[in-house]
Formats: sequence, structure tokens, C-alpha cells
Amino acid sequence: MACPSNNTVDLNPALLPLDWLLGTWESDEPGEGCFTTIKPFRYTETLTFSHVGQPVINFMFNAFHAENKKPLHRECGFIRMQPGSNRVAFMIAQNSGLVEIEEGELTGQQLNLQSQALARVSFAREPHVQKVSRVIQLRPDGRLEQTVSMATDNEPLMQHLHITYRRQASFT
Repeated sequence: MACPSNNTVDLNPALLPLDWLLGTWESDEPGEGCFTTIKPFRYTETLTFSHVGQPVINFMFNAFHAENKKPLHRECGFIRMQPGSNRVAFMIAQNSGLVEIEEGELTGQQLNLQSQALARVSFAREPHVQKVSRVIQLRPDGRLEQTVSMATDNEPLMQHLHITYRRQASFT
């Protein structure tokens, strides 16, 4: 299920600096995931960034195991910008039971985000995620690139995911 979008509504002016994100993006080759507590893996992912005219961008991320195509990670949420600044916030709910608020800055066509708040279901698997850092950038070749790092109860902040995408559809 994707967040609804209405392509007949103009993008809220507060979000114009993020218009380069809008659309559907699919991994052009499998991304790589690793962490000290799991076996390295490869995955494919589809990202959808849409809007309904409000001062938020809706998003949905859907990841699948590259070899067996089984569903993996899901994230959905909203992106807001602080008016008159380059400050950006991602509000994220994950299928693992983790909920995050990531904040950071937009510089050109690059977002640098760090978790500001994390909450999880009481029965979440340990070790618990304690920090997340995310960089999303539009590369000069038109591909979107995402790198996610995380820290847990037992491990310091380290790269967890890296993937690139090609735009499949555009929403304005």
C-alpha cells in the first residue's frame, strides 16, 4: 500500500527544495546490507515520495531480499521542512516496531539526517537500535543514493545499508 498522492495538486511551496525526491525510485542493482550481528545480505528496494498539497511529503520504502525476493524492511512516514530554513525532519514508522524522528539539513540535493528520538514496541528484538544516521543524495548521473548507519546497545554507529536507485515515475 502506498501513501496516497494527488498529482493534480501543486506541491506546497515549503517543499520546493525537496521536489527532486518526488516520484518512484527502484534500485538499479541490489544494495548491500551488513552489521556485526547479522550475515551480510543483498536487497532490492522501491521508494515512493508523493504529496497531497500539504506541507509534507509522504513516503514508503519497500525492501526485498535480492535472491529469494522475500519481503524485508518496510518504512513509511512523512517529511517536513522548517519554514525559512534548510532543516528537514523525517517521521518514520518501521515494520520492525521501531519509530523514529530523524532531523538534519538539506544542502543542495543531499539530506544528512540523524535520529533525534527512537521508540519501539516493548517486545522488540535485541539488541535495540540506539541511533540512526541517513544520507540521501541525488547524484550527478541522476541516480538517488542512500546510506544508512546505525548503532545498537552493543555496537557503535556503523554503516548498515547502501543502495542506489533510478527514477521510474515522477510526481509533481
